[in-house]
Amino acid sequence: MNTPKSMRAVAHASGEPLRIEELPVPTPGPNAVLIQVAAAGVNRPDLVQRSGLYPPPPGAPQTMGLEVAGTIVATGGAVTRWKTGDAVVALLGGGGYAEYALAHEGSVLPVPKGLSMEEAAGLPETVFTVWANVFESGALKPGERFLVHGGASGIGTTAIQMAKAHGAIVFATAGDADKVALCEKLGATRAINYKTEDFESVLRGDGGVDVILDMVAGPYVQKNLDILNEGGRCVLIAFLLGPTAPQLNIMRIMLKRLTLTGSTLRARPLAEKARLAAAVEKNVWPWIESGKVKTVVDAVFPLADAEAAQARMTAGVNAGKIILKP
Repeated sequence: MNTPKSMRAVAHASGEPLRIEELPVPTPGPNAVLIQVAAAGVNRPDLVQRSGLYPPPPGAPQTMGLEVAGTIVATGGAVTRWKTGDAVVALLGGGGYAEYALAHEGSVLPVPKGLSMEEAAGLPETVFTVWANVFESGALKPGERFLVHGGASGIGTTAIQMAKAHGAIVFATAGDADKVALCEKLGATRAINYKTEDFESVLRGDGGVDVILDMVAGPYVQKNLDILNEGGRCVLIAFLLGPTAPQLNIMRIMLKRLTLTGSTLRARPLAEKARLAAAVEKNVWPWIESGKVKTVVDAVFPLADAEAAQARMTAGVNAGKIILKP
């Protein structure tokens, strides 16, 4: 399959608006594939990278974009599973905001049956993150009580549905009435408007929770510890309210035998991402293809409007995934 020598990609520089540049189309190494991008997901780590605080891992493109859906147009010599013409999604170290993107073969999965490319592009970063943190680190079991903060975000909408499909009792926090309604429509037993209610008071009086996925941190950390039941687990994946937790009560962790942990996804070794991909394909892809888990698409922007797409996420008005289309 013939590919052009150059492509349109979104470039960024500190303090400047995003812009389209012409860059060389990359060539796949032995264990990589080249994807003609049909759609790319916008994620909050992109905003952090743009600010200069989240550099790409060694060897990754300097351009933004952690997940894409599209068609394979070239493969490295050692690639065995994938071939040109395959419709796939991929988790990337960077470079998804472009017409073509490289992906390691182990971080590639088939587009689930019945999904559009826009829906498929919103899967990798969110599904890998939820699986790694809720189901592996958090060890969520059927029948347990699960809370996700930021329930209307891309991560949140995915976590609600995956936990519900697993048989958990789901709770969420969100910032307005429409987002609360969305969380409950997706499967949350109770969604809490954090602007008008105190989630700690609500859940402390409602039996507590067993697992929490938190992307807020700051003062939320102690509140999380207060509502966790004995043996509970809290997993931190971001810190929208700051990376420190003032006046953390360590005794609460000890007495209730709690686990407080955290992780990032982007910097994990390729072999670890391939292991996660295999687990996701085995456990989550059937939920998606049966309709139990769906991508909630908030908005689709042309690649040239990446600035507007990121502005929407920065403003916090999105409910679900924001997608770019080259």
